[in-house]
Amino acid sequence: MFAFVPAAVFLLLFVVGVLRDRRRFGNAVYLGLAVTSFGIGLLAGIDDAPPGVAETVMIVLLLALGIGPVVLAGLLCANGVKMVRREGRSPANLLTLLAGLGMFAVMGLAIAAALTRSPVLGVLVGTTLLVLAYVSFLFLCFVGYAYLYGRMRLRRDADYVVVLGSGLIGGRSVPPLLASRLERGREVYETLAARGGDTPVLIASGGQGPDEELPESHAMADYLVERGFPAGAVVREDRSRTTEENMLFSKELMERDRPGSSCVIVTNNFHAFRAALSARRAGVDGQVVGSPTAAYFWPSATLREFVAVFLQYKVVNIGICLTLVLFGILAWAVR
Repeated sequence: MFAFVPAAVFLLLFVVGVLRDRRRFGNAVYLGLAVTSFGIGLLAGIDDAPPGVAETVMIVLLLALGIGPVVLAGLLCANGVKMVRREGRSPANLLTLLAGLGMFAVMGLAIAAALTRSPVLGVLVGTTLLVLAYVSFLFLCFVGYAYLYGRMRLRRDADYVVVLGSGLIGGRSVPPLLASRLERGREVYETLAARGGDTPVLIASGGQGPDEELPESHAMADYLVERGFPAGAVVREDRSRTTEENMLFSKELMERDRPGSSCVIVTNNFHAFRAALSARRAGVDGQVVGSPTAAYFWPSATLREFVAVFLQYKVVNIGICLTLVLFGILAWAVR
């Protein structure tokens, strides 16, 4: 029973964190630690399981550890190839392909270390696996909590609906990715308006990129108005270039017209949790909801979002990674 105490403690911290503010990466880490501790607790009590259960669990774990990485690496490479074919060869579109090839490289290095019995290769593989274990744990925390966050109930009321912009096709047309955000924003607006009270305002947030003929917010507003959305209910925030600026400049508009107002922020589902983190840092009182994204686009976009969040906490994360590397160097020095 005591084996499950850490899981209970981390679960309590998770619940308290969510009640205080849903938009914290610490919530994701507490959830991950709770699930991990629970799994360790189950394994600690495996000897008391009925006959055959322990053997079955061990076989499943060994298969997962042995075959799982190979299957995952293959799927990442396949997705990377599809991304390049459909979206082009930008660095962001190469993420899943590079991740898959990197996994195959580490597996090849591990095989080489086992065959040659090289101490140097052994330490290199061990250190690499330690760093990958830490990064993978954070990634699973990120994906798991982002999934939960995206399914939390929409707040009961809000003064604004803020739709975040993205790039335009041909410098002036709304692409499908942005159209899905706008349609989701319309749904949220109509839901809030139907609850009575003050009529909400929709803010189209997006500035003009160097290859665009007009600000994204203008194209977004035109898209909505052309499809019957009331023109007087749309405000254009046309200065922002990043998610952080989306939040800051939209907050200025909200505070100017309705001080102390709250909002619902709309983006794509893969971007929702990182946008929530940005909203919290900017001091925006807003919940973030996501719109659907094509399945093939999701893995690469999720990796990109995780990298951005990882680097937001770069002092801690890079510090821990360097500490793990230092352990590897010390292990090699005292071998």
